[in-house]
Amino acid sequence: MSTASLTVAGRDLTLSRRDLLVATLAFNLELAAVVAYFGLTNATMTSPLFTLYGLVWVDVALFVFARYDPPSVDAATRRRAAAAAVGYAVLLAYFGGLVGAAAPTTPSGLGVALLPPGWGPAVTYGGSALAFVLMPAKVLGYAALAYLLYGALVAASGAGVAGVLGLFSCVSCSFPIVAGAAASLLGGGSTLAAAAAGIGYGPSTAVFLLTVGLLWWRPGFDALSRLRESAN
Repeated sequence: MSTASLTVAGRDLTLSRRDLLVATLAFNLELAAVVAYFGLTNATMTSPLFTLYGLVWVDVALFVFARYDPPSVDAATRRRAAAAAVGYAVLLAYFGGLVGAAAPTTPSGLGVALLPPGWGPAVTYGGSALAFVLMPAKVLGYAALAYLLYGALVAASGAGVAGVLGLFSCVSCSFPIVAGAAASLLGGGSTLAAAAAGIGYGPSTAVFLLTVGLLWWRPGFDALSRLRESAN
């Protein structure tokens, strides 16, 4: 089966004909879902880009889960990296407005919001103290970022102390840890109304894509780790 290879930051990303066929099928299914959503509901496409952004989040997240392979390490290292990744995901969920304190505008009880494909259908809940808005794009996107952070921490631990120091002292590697929360804030995801209007999701999507790229390839990480190891 023919393949195509793309090299980014010294790392190869191989795409086979099967991958391209799956991508084409996914595109057609998503197009059908968009047509069905706007054809069967009273919603109007006031912002085509907003709908596109949601699908980009979903597609990139699924690609990460399908193709990213963290290094193999011992169980103790995996547990530590997983604990840090879970904490990262919790912070993203909070700052992104997926989960938080209930507000007067929060819909009461458990419900489903019919947002465009990617952003919806969103599961909503409003209680006396806690509320959440679980949009597929954000849930999958933040989970993918946490998974990539797990892989980055595992790779850093595999390089020893120098690797761990390299991960957090290299700007291109540490940026995603801050940028993930920044993407949430820029996305305006704190309320369901903001999601329905598509407010601010362009900058959020740009930061999300950049964060995925930096956490996956970690440009400069290998060179910095070798430099620190040689200094020792």
